[in-house]
Amino acid sequence: MRTYIPKAAELAPKWYLVDAQGRTLGRIAAQVASLLRGKQNPRFTPFLATGEHVIVINAAKLKVTGRKMEDKQYHHFTGYPGGLKTRQMQTRFAAQPDAVLRDAIVGMLPKTTLGKHLARNLRVYRDERHPHFAQQPEPVSWD
Repeated sequence: MRTYIPKAAELAPKWYLVDAQGRTLGRIAAQVASLLRGKQNPRFTPFLATGEHVIVINAAKLKVTGRKMEDKQYHHFTGYPGGLKTRQMQTRFAAQPDAVLRDAIVGMLPKTTLGKHLARNLRVYRDERHPHFAQQPEPVSWD
């Protein structure tokens, strides 16, 4: 018996709209990463991009539990000697809440070329406005 591998013509990705208002950062990141990966589809193949496009709105209204706002730090290395830059989550979330959510979601995707391809299907916006009305995204709720 041969293994079924979906063809490119069979892969018509859907667009989903996720509202992050009042949701916990880690939980919504895990659920969106699963949507991007396509694990809910019966045609899921681990080495193909069978996932969907996901639009996340209201990233500025996320909840973060515990002391993560004070304790969690984001590191960035510029490539120069002494170029390790560190920012506290509280300051980064105040300036770029969409980047905090994007980093959490992309961190749950594979660290390969496939993961980079899947990350391109993610759009995160800090408030409820987004320019993707023509794609007719389906609202998703996990409650």
